[in-house]
Amino acid sequence: MATTRLGIIMHGITGRMGYNQHLVRSICAIRAAGGVLLSNGDRVMPDPILVGRDREKVAGIAKACGVERVADSVEGALGNSDDSVFFDAGSTAMRFELLSKAIRCGKHVYAEKPVSETLDQALTLARLAKDAGVKNGVVQDKLYLPGLQKLKLLRDSGFFGRILSVRGEFGYWVFEGDWQPAQRPSWNYRKADGGGIILDMLPHWRYVLDNLAGQVKSVSCTGAVHISSRVDERGNAYVSDADDAAYATFELEGGAIAQINSSWAVRVKRDDLVTFQVDGTLGSAVAGLTRCTSQHRVNTPRPVWNPDQPNTMPFQDQWQEVPDNKTNENGFKQQWEDFIRHVAEAAPWTRDLFEGAKGVQLAELGQKSWTERRVIDVPALTL
Repeated sequence: MATTRLGIIMHGITGRMGYNQHLVRSICAIRAAGGVLLSNGDRVMPDPILVGRDREKVAGIAKACGVERVADSVEGALGNSDDSVFFDAGSTAMRFELLSKAIRCGKHVYAEKPVSETLDQALTLARLAKDAGVKNGVVQDKLYLPGLQKLKLLRDSGFFGRILSVRGEFGYWVFEGDWQPAQRPSWNYRKADGGGIILDMLPHWRYVLDNLAGQVKSVSCTGAVHISSRVDERGNAYVSDADDAAYATFELEGGAIAQINSSWAVRVKRDDLVTFQVDGTLGSAVAGLTRCTSQHRVNTPRPVWNPDQPNTMPFQDQWQEVPDNKTNENGFKQQWEDFIRHVAEAAPWTRDLFEGAKGVQLAELGQKSWTERRVIDVPALTL
């Protein structure tokens, strides 16, 4: 059995997501496991080159991770014909230009979401990739979460019957940066830098809903800037003018209604940082990142409204755990393996830039709904 090298240009690995999820827990983990196994028994070994403007910082990361190659110029890295894949996890504002350059250089491209700041840019990228004949993909990590995998299993088994509604709660308190460092980069809270939770999270909710509950047909969204002043990584105060919360309702194909709240200004009193409740005619389920509990109609209790007496019904105990019947690896790593197989042997792949454009479309329409204070239909996209 043969092992083939795959050169991957990795940009944006100095950020939290790029470093932890994509470099350490994906590419480094794949290398430590001996590469990606192909259908014929051969393997593909990723050979990353880390790119960033701060060469010293990038070199330190490379040394810590056992990566031999670094560069401080994307253009220079793109000029190397031995590296056929370009990956970006940098700021959203830079992504369109970087991916465009990579595609024009004939590189296969894989990127964090959102793939761009606007729908026009996202569709341009998808068309560029199609015309250039390069493989392309967007990160859709939530679909690989064990909790959502269990939701999909329930749906595919017919457990829900007809899906009636989806309720999602996402978020946590992001510190303002004054008395405790913020857990997210400051650009997330500046419009000019591509920040805002609508642009960040509605692309996630698009692929989650499309794949697990029904195609999104309309959106009604209200955004908010709850925290208007923050302190950046260097200790400087700045105006946070990008939305840090979004309250959205979606109508899905088949008539189901989804309501998803997203907030970086909420304190968590739920089972996980994100939870989804799916209610159907035959059963309901609630999923977090890893766990999923269900309640079938034959196990549904009969609550009675009585405000004159304290409630004695143990609602939390009336749900049954969906078991872990398989071993679940890191979702980012799993999707990297799928993309590498797609590049190496044309394995099936659906999470391309066009799918990424659908997420940008929903974010754009969510912003429009907020501005115009009305429900917006979501038209079908074409290339």
